[in-house]
Amino acid sequence: MAGKIKNYYPGGNTVKGFYSFYDSNLQGLERLFILKGGPGTGKSSLMKKVGNEWVEKGFNIEFLHCSSDNNSIDGVIIPALKVGIVDGTAPHIIEPKAPGAVEEYINLGLAWDAEKLRLHKSEIQSLTSRISENFQKAYSIFREALEIHDDWEKPYINSMDFKKADELTNKLIGNFFGKMELNKKADVRHRFFGAATPKGAVDFIPNLTEDIPKRYFIKGRPGTGKSTMLKKLAAAAELKGIDVEVYHCGFDPNSLDMVIFRELGLCVFDSTAPHEYYPSRDGDEIIDMYEILIAPGTDEIFADMLSKIASQYKIKMAEATTYLAKAKELHDELEVFYISAMDFSKVEKIQNNIAEEIRSMAK
Repeated sequence: MAGKIKNYYPGGNTVKGFYSFYDSNLQGLERLFILKGGPGTGKSSLMKKVGNEWVEKGFNIEFLHCSSDNNSIDGVIIPALKVGIVDGTAPHIIEPKAPGAVEEYINLGLAWDAEKLRLHKSEIQSLTSRISENFQKAYSIFREALEIHDDWEKPYINSMDFKKADELTNKLIGNFFGKMELNKKADVRHRFFGAATPKGAVDFIPNLTEDIPKRYFIKGRPGTGKSTMLKKLAAAAELKGIDVEVYHCGFDPNSLDMVIFRELGLCVFDSTAPHEYYPSRDGDEIIDMYEILIAPGTDEIFADMLSKIASQYKIKMAEATTYLAKAKELHDELEVFYISAMDFSKVEKIQNNIAEEIRSMAK
């Protein structure tokens, strides 16, 4: 029987630029292969092949997806073997904690013809610079969008019953955890379930929650306390020794969008756009923050203003996405130079060496 694949993003394109949670997700590994090499050198394909081999053998794996390329991954982890492979090139530079003993650099540059690349030095440098410029433009527009989003939140924050918000959170903490105190340190992982990508907002909520019997869908508006409640739930679980998967907002990593307590078979997530879902199976339940916490009529009172803000925000997010798409387009052009200079038979040998070492570890 094949294993299962868990999909998520260890880093993302955010209002803070590229934001990384790699360290959180690589903790505890006893062997980590860090791939170095330019674009188009086969890093993603190598990791997919190794991962799929172990899925077919019945092992569960984790694919760490790339927020800048919808078809690529930036890493694969085989938790049962405590082994992983990651792309260690910018912007996700991985610093070894125990070089040689745990982490090992794998240089795919050994498989390219440097002479061929030098012939296109100016084009490569120009494309690299233009890619960076487009990412910076996207990040700048995300920051403008965040300011608009802050204005979107204000009417709701001013209309919120904070006492009720605390009561709701404490009630959920009691219902979820009760007097539970586990005699262990909680394993806490920080990551993203979705990301701003060249194709717009993408998420892996269905995949990440498919085995969770009890799912709570938080509904509400911007500023209705969803993230604050999730932070308190995560903190309470950690104090009790309960493992937590903490999923940050792919737009603003200071906010949370989901927490999963797999040991308890439950998760709570912000189920509003752009990751809006509705109950679809037994065990699904809605928590409507607007209905519970916000003064009745708030939507209607501020309808015109909120409509304009929502429209401005949508325009900014679409504009930022065009720059991410342009960066991807330029990256594809850059890959052509590297692909033409690569000897992929050498990459295959490198892949086989890694795969064989992992197999020997499993024995």
